[in-house]
Amino acid sequence: MYRWETVQAVTAQRVFGIIRTAGPDEAVAAAEAVLNAGLNAVEIALTTPRALTALAHLTETRQGALIGAGTVIDAAAARAAVEAGARFLVSPSLHPGVIRTGHRYGVPVFPGVSTPTEMVHALEEGADALKLFPASALSPGWLRDVRAALPQAPVLPTGGVTIDNAPEWIAAGAVACGMGSALTSGGARASGERVSTLLRTLAGAR
Repeated sequence: MYRWETVQAVTAQRVFGIIRTAGPDEAVAAAEAVLNAGLNAVEIALTTPRALTALAHLTETRQGALIGAGTVIDAAAARAAVEAGARFLVSPSLHPGVIRTGHRYGVPVFPGVSTPTEMVHALEEGADALKLFPASALSPGWLRDVRAALPQAPVLPTGGVTIDNAPEWIAAGAVACGMGSALTSGGARASGERVSTLLRTLAGAR
């Protein structure tokens, strides 16, 4: 896939999963639970011990899914994630080196931003989409107002997004939401039910 095709695929369902666990086995189990429930894209946070092990395993066994790396905060981590098979990179902050490294290998990058100034800077650096983080400190109304001035900004609210408020973020102009424990907590059955419910809800969101 070209970068733009990957971005379209990651955001097509308007939500992607964030996996952050105590180890690689737990990460694989959590990712498989939401993927089996119908989610197409997940990121494995590099704060997970041996995260690259989980990432490499999932990219080999779930080749139809979009497996990315999250919490990528420097160029070295970006390169390691790409070598492990990451299809996209997500960061909590804006690091031009991460963007350059991802793009060097054809991998889209979603850096973290929290102000209009950071959003414009990220776009200037070539960001493929913007992770609005932490979304819990802001609101869908805030995003709606900012997008009135920056309608070209593809925004991904992450951090505090819930099943209840995800449709509000989409209605405010977000292209997709990143969700972690709000989707993955409680085991495979509970997370699977939440994914199914959320996908039905977001399919009708405007």
